[in-house]
Order: sequence, then C-alpha cells, then structure tokens
Amino acid sequence: GIFTIGNFSANKVLDIYITPTIRYISLYLSIKNSDQTRAIFAKYQPTHVVHLAAMVGGLFRNMKYNCDFYRNNMSMNDNILEMSKEFKVKKLVSCLSTCIFPDKTTYPIDETMVHNGPPHSSNIGYSYAKRMLDVANHLYHEQYDCHFTSVIPTNIFGPHDNFNIDDGHVIPGMIHKIFNAERDKTPFVVWGSGKPLRQFIYSLDLARLFVWVVREYEEIDPIILSVDEKDEVSIKELAEMIVKAFKFEGEVIFDSDKADGQYKKTANNAKLRKYLPII
Repeated sequence: GIFTIGNFSANKVLDIYITPTIRYISLYLSIKNSDQTRAIFAKYQPTHVVHLAAMVGGLFRNMKYNCDFYRNNMSMNDNILEMSKEFKVKKLVSCLSTCIFPDKTTYPIDETMVHNGPPHSSNIGYSYAKRMLDVANHLYHEQYDCHFTSVIPTNIFGPHDNFNIDDGHVIPGMIHKIFNAERDKTPFVVWGSGKPLRQFIYSLDLARLFVWVVREYEEIDPIILSVDEKDEVSIKELAEMIVKAFKFEGEVIFDSDKADGQYKKTANNAKLRKYLPII
C-alpha cells in the first residue's frame, strides 16, 4: 500500500482508496508522538510512504514561531524516517521547500545548492528542519540501504488550502483578504511592497508529479518540482490577477511597513525536464 501522511493535527484515517493492485491510505495523525507513529505503521504495513506532514505557515507565522517550526518538524521527520526504516518501507518520499535554499546565492537555484549557506532568517527554523530531511535520506541510505528521497516544490496553491490570513500562504491569504474587502467595502491591503518574486505550482499538478516520483524517480538526491523560470511572477502581479478574478473595483494598498521576506527563490526545473521533457 501507499501510505500518505498529511497534516499532524488530527488523528484519524481520512480516506482509503482501493484499486485492484494498490491500496492508498491518506492519514492525518499525530506523528510527533513516536508510539502513535509506530502503531499506525504496524496497523497498515505500508510499502511506500509519502511524507507531507509538517508544521507550516506563511511568512509572519514563521517569523513569530521559528523555534516551534524547528522542533516540531524535526520530531515529525525523525519519527517517519525511523519507522519507515523499522518497517522496511520500500520507498519514502518527503516534501521539502524552496525556502530551504541559501538566502545569499546565485540564481536560478538547483538541487545541488541546498546546503551552500544559511537560509533566510524569516523561516530559519522550518528551513533547517527541512534541510535535515535531505541529510537523513542520505545517511539512512548509506547505513541501512533505505530508499528515501525528497522533492522540492515551489509555492503551492489549490483546493483545500489554508485561507487563514495570519497563518496561510500568500495566494489563499490574498483571496481571503480581497473577499473581506469586497464584502466590507474596504481597501484590499497587500502586506509588503509587492516586489518579491515567486513561482507557483497548482496542487493537483504537484500531486500527479508525486505519483511519478513514487513510481519512477530512483535518486536519493532531491528533485525540484516547479514551473519554468519564465513563469515567475511578482507579488504585485499576483495581487493584480486576484483583483481581476474578483472583479474588485476598490482601492488596492501595498503596506510596505510589513516585511517582504526573501526577495526571490527562482528555481531551475532542468532536472525535472530531463526526466519529463513534456509536462
């Protein structure tokens, strides 16, 4: 079976999908607890694991809770990797992020540059915890011959996103803000100058790439899952797209008193294009 571990905030099986040959199990469980993690592995005996569990949030939540992001994510990662080794999982795919790359670097960034310098200070806890997944994947492979790997998606958006203005990521946060602005007849306020650049990937497209990674990608080294560099947009351009989609006619304000975060994280998807020239 393929065992997909998502948000750690609940402790129940959400969906079980049965096909003639494969059982897919999607779980939301408390994997910060090693005993609970072991129990769920023992119950389902997964052959493949997709590790999506993480404490996540937008720029301002990361800045406020950097230590919590580090400790909680390190705990979850350790439990999942150790249980995957203990229960002889054939393949484990973990999810990293482009925010783990060095703050001071050359662009575009690629998979060889993950550990070339410290990440941006705004999300240093989350970034180092995610970097350690790559380190651990190689250590488990070298010592125990485990087939553990990871993917590095760019900014994700899509159905069932976190639309919390304070804790969510940029697209769902903006959608919530403009919805409120339209309803309350107030300005649409975008935090920051609007100058930072980002690449975005649709969640369902990313899910299809995850399936490909589970089935076909054999390297231990991570692989970037991203749109092309030319598809990078500024936060200002993103805000304008959302304004157009909502047909919003009110005032748009960029609050430059709020932090911008990292200016750009332009990712090179050449490795992905090598494997999948047409995607």
